[in-house]
Amino acid sequence: MTEPVDKGRAAITAAPVDLLVTRVGELFEREYGITDTDLLQVDYRLAALLPLGGGEPVTTPGHPAWRCFDHQSPTHADGVGYLPVSMRGERRGVLRVTPVTDARLAELAEVATALAHELAAVDAGTDVYRVARRSRRLTLAAEVQWELLPGRSRLRPSFSLAGQLEPAYAVRGDSFDWSDDGERVWLATINGMGEGVAASMLTTLATCALRNARRAGIPLADQAALADQAIYDLHRGEQYVATLLLELDLRTGRLTAVDAGSPRLVLLRDGEVSIQPLEEQFPLGMFEGTNYREQFVQLQRGDRLFMISDGVIEATGSAERYGQTALDRMLRRTTPMAALDAVRSLLGDLRAFVAGDLTDDAVVVCLDWLGPQP
Repeated sequence: MTEPVDKGRAAITAAPVDLLVTRVGELFEREYGITDTDLLQVDYRLAALLPLGGGEPVTTPGHPAWRCFDHQSPTHADGVGYLPVSMRGERRGVLRVTPVTDARLAELAEVATALAHELAAVDAGTDVYRVARRSRRLTLAAEVQWELLPGRSRLRPSFSLAGQLEPAYAVRGDSFDWSDDGERVWLATINGMGEGVAASMLTTLATCALRNARRAGIPLADQAALADQAIYDLHRGEQYVATLLLELDLRTGRLTAVDAGSPRLVLLRDGEVSIQPLEEQFPLGMFEGTNYREQFVQLQRGDRLFMISDGVIEATGSAERYGQTALDRMLRRTTPMAALDAVRSLLGDLRAFVAGDLTDDAVVVCLDWLGPQP
């Protein structure tokens, strides 16, 4: 570890929450002669890199900033450096620095990683960075949904994970959740019925009920049953939630699933796409005292799973549905991509198909099992 990197980490830790990038810039100027430092945060749609200091967003594919974001490696172009601002697989954006030489990028990238950790630490207590990564205002329902999310991507030695909501700035009842403890990873995709804030509040109840049950350490089917009862107790069957719950044993690849009227589960293995046949059970909260049953799927090292809501399949453009054929073709094309890039590519293709924002909610979650790790 070099002295400037140590100084950078110390400066970030000591900085007021609104001055994290400013303090990094001051350090870079003293130590490296860099005169301009700015944070480009990826927006909610994963479609623009928005400068914290204002200015034009970066939206052009192939731009050096996007190459840095996509490949998660420092990039140098015409005296300008781009550094990934990411932590534990969560990509927050890119740090742009100028002037800089290519030889310095690896060292500077360590400071950018430290900045990502500090941004994650302060995010709940300030609106500075959340406001700056919006290309337009969120609806109230979307604000609720994004506050619920555990993140948008995660990377560990045994798995890679990513998810996205659409329409990003106006999503209503679709959401996802995940957690891992090093030995298992739990996932849920959730589709609350209704419109606007009512749908987002129903999804909030379902998410919190599932988290409460999961944290009690009980089996997946019992997690579904407890969440089902919580929703039924409040709404008496008038409102309910379609949910797909998964639990993956990271040591063995054994997948446990509970399909409660859920989005579909799609397996990509060796370039071939197959919908996993799950027993569709009642949505959470539809009836009192529903007993849920678990099913099991054995994954192979390198398998990729997609959890895909009906909003993807049913999306319509020019009076034609996106459909399963287009979905299969796009999923096969994601084979060489990282999980987050696979999600971005699928939803980007869907937006292009409908020629704009989706009118119905859609959620896509991608999970790669990379195999047991020593």
